[in-house]
Amino acid sequence: MQVKMMQVGPIGTNCYILESEHQIAVIDPGDEAERILSVLKELEGQVEYILLTHGHYDHTTAVPALHQALPKAEIYIHQADANGAGNRLFPLAGQVEGLKFYGEGDTLTLGELTIEVLHTPGHSPGSVTLKAGQVLFTGDTLFAGSMGRTDLAGGDEAQIMASLKRLGELEGNFHVLPGHMGTSELDRERRSNPYLRMAMG
Repeated sequence: MQVKMMQVGPIGTNCYILESEHQIAVIDPGDEAERILSVLKELEGQVEYILLTHGHYDHTTAVPALHQALPKAEIYIHQADANGAGNRLFPLAGQVEGLKFYGEGDTLTLGELTIEVLHTPGHSPGSVTLKAGQVLFTGDTLFAGSMGRTDLAGGDEAQIMASLKRLGELEGNFHVLPGHMGTSELDRERRSNPYLRMAMG
């Protein structure tokens, strides 16, 4: 299992390229489709999935162009974040044919990896965390030292606190790969993240 992180778009969204046994998933391609494609061309693998932690534009802008370039790659999003055609916050619906939905407890196979979907709403109704091996792709739910904002349309502070509590109670010290800023580890966040500590009570 290998993970490559690249920051894309005007606000530096973390786009991840996850590879296992020459099978590839692109997670949160927020912008700069050509740059993402150039990185993919350097890899000797097949892009199986485009996976979205939520539907905000800064995580999905490159999806239509990637879909055109990689028509066999399956695109997944939680249905609660795929219903905003024409809305700047949730722009994806209606732009991509064959959009697939995943939700709580669903799994996807990527090479030898099993990717598990955890529904972690609060930043948006359809926010998910993707658990792959010892890695958590937390989107805009859990950040290093912080949490996602809840003041955008569909945000809910009580929900995100419940989602943070759930992540904090996972067994093990996962690598935390968030949607913005730097990476972290779950043990470090349990010790020092004030929002996670508050959520865990």
